[in-house]
Formats: sequence, structure tokens, C-alpha cells
Amino acid sequence: MPTISLCMIVKNEEIHIARCLESIAELVEEIIVIDTGSTDRTAEIASTYTPNVYSYPWKDDFSDARNYSFSKASMDYCMWMDADDILEETEKEKFLQLKQTLTPDTDIVMMKYNTSFDEAGRPSFSYFRERWIRNSSRYRWIGAVHEVIPPSGRVVYSDIAISHKKMNAKDPDRNLNIYRKILAEGKLLEPRQQYYFGRELYYHKQYQEAVSILEQFLLSEQGWVENKIEACSVCAECYERLGQKQTALNTLLRSMSFDLPRAELCCEIGKHFLEQGNYPAAIYWYETALNRPKNDYSNGFVLPDCYDYIPLLQLCVCYDKMGDLKKAKEYNEKAGACKPYSKSYLYNKQYFDSLQIP
Repeated sequence: MPTISLCMIVKNEEIHIARCLESIAELVEEIIVIDTGSTDRTAEIASTYTPNVYSYPWKDDFSDARNYSFSKASMDYCMWMDADDILEETEKEKFLQLKQTLTPDTDIVMMKYNTSFDEAGRPSFSYFRERWIRNSSRYRWIGAVHEVIPPSGRVVYSDIAISHKKMNAKDPDRNLNIYRKILAEGKLLEPRQQYYFGRELYYHKQYQEAVSILEQFLLSEQGWVENKIEACSVCAECYERLGQKQTALNTLLRSMSFDLPRAELCCEIGKHFLEQGNYPAAIYWYETALNRPKNDYSNGFVLPDCYDYIPLLQLCVCYDKMGDLKKAKEYNEKAGACKPYSKSYLYNKQYFDSLQIP
């Protein structure tokens, strides 16, 4: 059975770290905690779980700190978690079973990363990340922000999920400031970092600059397909905020030059037509979203609701606008079958009940 070193980089995480370590400590053989300058009790709390707590100067580079954490590991595989991540109780048996059945030729294990949740606590945003990585100098983190280990060797996908559940907000400017510093030093951003820089600009409502960066990325022959598709989505939203609605639509449609349409993009196109009052066109795109297969293994961001609940709910709206209340009610009931607790579904149900729609 393989052994695992949990490797963490932390700073001022006293409200999170015990919860994280409590959820995983009994399942790994070694815990490495790299403290990058905490001024609270983070290191003290971590030391109650492991003697391997190290101080390391923060260099505005997540890859540098993660590589240092991996350098301290002595087990077969390195596993990373952030302090505000947890392994839910429902995942622990699967975790142990994977350890018992993992073939020795496995180099990387990809696990789901659930980062947003709906009102019932169900994941509403998830994607796969490299989670167990063979302890070898072959595998190095790259990227000062949104760091990654490029997959190679034998990669195994597991449905085990790590859940990201932060309890406080962190510095919203941190990532953007790191990118600004890199550029100020005269360094170039590789394609993946260029894409994430564009996203950070979008988050900071710097839409014109975000468009410029994302368009450069989209024109480049380099970069992952999933990043290209997602860049179309972010870039389109920037154009929308700049009042360039037709360009926003063209950018969403451009995503299909990279691969078959994703339900996430279909829903955005449907939303465009719905807001324009073009209900037949909106219906077409929402129905297309319903018919798109969900590929959890694409290494892209996945919004599960875009494959059923959202298009069903929006089809309800479209048919209601068109005066076909019976069909609108049918789609609302289908949306309710996905999420019977949804406030939108329940509101619509009350509306249709008041109209006594059969």
C-alpha cells in the first residue's frame, strides 16, 4: 500500500488549519506544513498534528513554496491541500480504498475539487486537480499563481472529492499584485498564466485590459483547450460589461472553434438571447445545453447545473414569456426534480399553482 505525505503551505490560517488536519491526519503517513510568515497561532496549532512544521520566506510564488514543501516529503506520494480544504466524512472510506488498490505504476492521481456549493450544500462548481503526485524530482510545480503540475506518466482519475470551504475572505488583490510584479520585472507570462491574469483583471473590473490580455491568449497557438474555451466565457463577460453585446455573443460562439459546445457556454448564449427577447433562439441554446454530455474528465471547470437545472429553469422562463404556460410549468417541474429545495423552483411553482395551470 502506498504511503502519502500531506504537504501544505500556510499563512495565518488559525481558524482553518485544525479543521483541515483533523479531516485527513489519520489517513496519511506524514504531514509537512510550510509556514510562510504567520503572525497568528497557525504554526502552533499545526505542531500539535506534526513535528514537521517549517518556516519559509514568502517570495510571491506559490510554486516555489509548494516545491519546497514537496522537498521535505519522504513518502511514496505527495498530496497537497490548502488550509481551508477538508476531506468530508463521506470521502474517507473511498480514500482508504484507493490507497489499498492503487497500482504501483501510478504517477498522478486526479481528484475532484469542489469549490462552490448550492443552498443544499451540493457542489455547484468543481474540476479535477492533481492531488497525489509521485514523490519524484520529475514533478515540479510551475506558475507563481494558480500553480500546476503538468500531468505526465500514468494518470488515474478518482471520484474522491476535496472540498474548499473557507470561513473568511483573503486578500482579494494578492494574485493580481503578484502578476503586476512579474510584469514589472520584465518577465513574460506563459499562456496559462496569461489566461489567469486576464481572469484576475476581470475580477477587479478592469474589463478593457482583461479583454486585451485574453484576446492575446486566444490568438496564441499555445495554451490548453479548456483554458481557451473558458477564456471565451470570461472575455465575453468583459465585452458585456463594456456594453459590446454583439462582440460578447461572437466571443461565446468563438469557443466552438476550439471544441464541441460546452453546456456552460450554451447557457450563456441562451441567456444573451433571453435578455434580447429572442425566445426561440434562447430555447434552442438551452435545449442544446440539456443535450450536451458532461465531461468531468476534461480538466476544465464544470458547472453541473448547466447540464440540467439551469437550462430547465430558463426554458420555463422562455415558454412563460411566450405565453405557453403549460410547457413552462412542465419545465419548472423538471427543474424541481433536480433541486426540489430551489427557491426559484418553489417561487415558480407557487406562481403556476395560483394560475391553476393543469
